[in-house]
Amino acid sequence: MTTFYTRTGDDGYTSLLGEGRVAKYMPQPEAYGTVDEASAAMGVARAAAQSPRTRELLLTAQRDLYHMMAELAAAQHVAARFRKVDAARVQWLEQATDEIAARIELPREFVVPGDSLPGAYLDLARTIVRRAERLVVKLLHDGIIENAELARYLNRLSSLLFVLALYENALAGVSRVTLAKG
Repeated sequence: MTTFYTRTGDDGYTSLLGEGRVAKYMPQPEAYGTVDEASAAMGVARAAAQSPRTRELLLTAQRDLYHMMAELAAAQHVAARFRKVDAARVQWLEQATDEIAARIELPREFVVPGDSLPGAYLDLARTIVRRAERLVVKLLHDGIIENAELARYLNRLSSLLFVLALYENALAGVSRVTLAKG
């Protein structure tokens, strides 16, 4: 019978890919755990999205995040072996963001999330991605990871999620988004 637990983390430590164990509250597990959380939130948004294009973009980005988690979970000396998120993946996000932005009217002020359910889910995912970005930047600045494209990817992903939220709002019939300035 297959079990879904290993008991190896019961002591509060987790293994890195390659070798070594670190406390679960250390910066690396915090970062890849937050990326995992972002992917889960994107999954909720994907399930609620009206547009097949939104669902396609989200699934592709979720797959990129799995690659990112592997690199973040790797010991420093083997991290390059897990590297899949690079400048080309960042460029893909930029192109996807530009494509969706061309379909909507971009507001000139801050938007309050919640005009449609799919849009709200995307905004929630965006905020989790931003938290993941801050954690990854800390790993970069502290010299724990070397791939700066991870931070750039998360930065661009938050932009994509923002425009996808506006796009899904429009598809839901929202003619004017709610602005922070009332």
